[in-house]
Amino acid sequence: MSRDLLETFENQFPDREYKIEIQQPEFTSLCPKTGQPDFGVVTITYTPRAKCIELKSLKFYLQAYRDKGIFYEHVTNTILDDLVAAASPQWMKVEIAFHARGGITETVTAVHNSVM
Repeated sequence: MSRDLLETFENQFPDREYKIEIQQPEFTSLCPKTGQPDFGVVTITYTPRAKCIELKSLKFYLQAYRDKGIFYEHVTNTILDDLVAAASPQWMKVEIAFHARGGITETVTAVHNSVM
């Protein structure tokens, strides 16, 4: 996916430490082995520095995974890397809780600048 889709805006409170949490409950990608759709809930939590993530651009960025064959671990870490590159947060966590397929669920969590 292209991190060029991600836009940011100036943080109006750069001297204050605060947390932003974003949820996207309809995330979709494709299993690279079977081509079947994978569904999950994306939760992005971060403490901004100078920039915040613009939500409309984030929506289009996440929707771009709809037709991409990618493993759970890869997509979670790629989203984290792209968001960190775009916004340079103080701290960020991306968690995707994938829905059951074949009776198995998986949640993948990736963190920037923190010990899990």
